Amino acid sequence: MSLDDLIRTDAAPRGAHASDPASTRLPNDARLVIPAPDLALVREVRSAVAERLAERLKVQRVEAPGARRELARALVATELSERGRDRLRRGSEPWPFEVEMATGQAVMAALFGLGRLQPLIDDQSVENIEVDGHDRVWVSFDDGRIEPHPPVADSDDELIEILQLLAARTGTAERSFSSAHPALHLRLEDGSRLAAVAWTTPRVHIVIRRHRVRDIDLDDLVTLGTLDTVLAGFLRAAVLAGKNVIVTGLQNAGKTTLIRALANEFDPMERFATIEKEYELYLHDLPHRHPRVVAMEGREGSAEHDASGRHAGEVSLSELVTTALRLNLRRIIVGEVRGPEVLPMLEAMSTGDGSLCTLHSRTALHAVDRIVTLCLSAGVQMSDTFAYRLLAGSVDFLVHIELDDHTSTGGSRHRFVTQVVEVNGLGEHNRPATTMVFGPGSDGRAVPLHRPVCLGELVRAGFDETLLDHRAGTWVYGGDPR
Repeated sequence: MSLDDLIRTDAAPRGAHASDPASTRLPNDARLVIPAPDLALVREVRSAVAERLAERLKVQRVEAPGARRELARALVATELSERGRDRLRRGSEPWPFEVEMATGQAVMAALFGLGRLQPLIDDQSVENIEVDGHDRVWVSFDDGRIEPHPPVADSDDELIEILQLLAARTGTAERSFSSAHPALHLRLEDGSRLAAVAWTTPRVHIVIRRHRVRDIDLDDLVTLGTLDTVLAGFLRAAVLAGKNVIVTGLQNAGKTTLIRALANEFDPMERFATIEKEYELYLHDLPHRHPRVVAMEGREGSAEHDASGRHAGEVSLSELVTTALRLNLRRIIVGEVRGPEVLPMLEAMSTGDGSLCTLHSRTALHAVDRIVTLCLSAGVQMSDTFAYRLLAGSVDFLVHIELDDHTSTGGSRHRFVTQVVEVNGLGEHNRPATTMVFGPGSDGRAVPLHRPVCLGELVRAGFDETLLDHRAGTWVYGGDPR
């Protein structure tokens, strides 16, 4: 049995530690006790193999995870063989077979896990992980606690190497992390979202955001305190009536969770698309709810540029939205609008039926000007008057969600909807006319303020308009949905 065959016995178990002793059954049924590997040697070999693997993946596209493991195993075996021959040339004793095997298995575990970050990823109570250099780690838990964590690497350089390998092997989209491409955005195997930056900052910074709740609907959000029954009934009717909805809020407010809940109100046989820079909605993982969803993900491309100045291999969200318009879809969901994709998204809303997206914004009304600013920055000759007109003819409702966090002072944390604004075409001064249907009550949670112009359509979709008579709402103060 060769070293390469023995390395295969690791099977890259998730959560396994490189230093754990193990034993392997040999062909003659003898037991081989594998010692703890030399961690310094493991780091050297992992670094060398990671560099070789990244270079190989640049020129040879290997999408299947199993095929990437096989390629890595071969590179590990080659690296260890070369180092073994070098020891002999220098007159040193060859490594014992057990040491070489332990090193190979530890390197494979390091290559295809997340190292010291993996236990945090596996912990279901962890919500966010923030790394500000290898030795400054902060972990946010689902109960609002924020606690320091031990170092996740021996140096910033080692942490960057881990990220580079992760970028090279993750998913089907081309990702790179280097001085020429100093920002990294990708999804992890469990669906978490990772963002990292280096070279433009004194130290490497990483944020990993967990998505713990995927299969959730509006009734679940009522139980959790994000909505009350009035809002849930209103938003359900808006979805069924085919209204175009933009969910607004600041970072970590719960926009993605609310979009999931809105989408889970679709008829199961509706054909729609999700378009995201990195998969976060994961509606395609819910075939019992959405058997006909088309999930699309953008591609950053490589650090090289083509003749037009774009990153080679890049597929933008704008291109995906344009493609989706040809796929016989009723609705399009854009996970987050933050750039030129705003124009095809508004086009999809103006010609489609009940599309959804999220947008970073301080309030629902602030989102109007933010959308126009994105339109004017999209590289297309457009006046602000035309941008306002486009918005007014496309968007039906702006739904704003906020995070109310008092954990730093010993209080609690809640996410809840605070505003629902109806867009009623163009009004005075060529700006969209709006109606604040729901606005903040005494505690900030949304309560009914005015009847919407489209109330008749919502009633036909099943909304009980007498719910709007609950001037203080029907709020239940539940837990946190994320």
